[in-house]
Amino acid sequence: MTESEFNELADAIFSRIGSAVDASGADIECSLNGAVLELEFDDGAQIIINRHAPTQEIWLAARSGGFHYALQDGQWFSRRDGSELFGKLAELVRAGCGAAVVF
Repeated sequence: MTESEFNELADAIFSRIGSAVDASGADIECSLNGAVLELEFDDGAQIIINRHAPTQEIWLAARSGGFHYALQDGQWFSRRDGSELFGKLAELVRAGCGAAVVF
């Protein structure tokens, strides 16, 4: 995949996450700063989602650790633990604020 194609996919992911957070009604601050999407909870905890074009991965960072997701068969999976991007993000959001957000 070209860098341009990767960036289009990453933009779509960020849009999907932002829309899901907005639609959830959860008290989560969602802000996009260039290639970084930040989710912030009332207690100041954050989940940082960013694109890493050199490896064509989507990276998640939270209190519980960092996760790298690569596109495999149309879905984003972690090479480290096999988790799926949106499933892991839902788990992290639930742990961060108690809200069940569907991505």
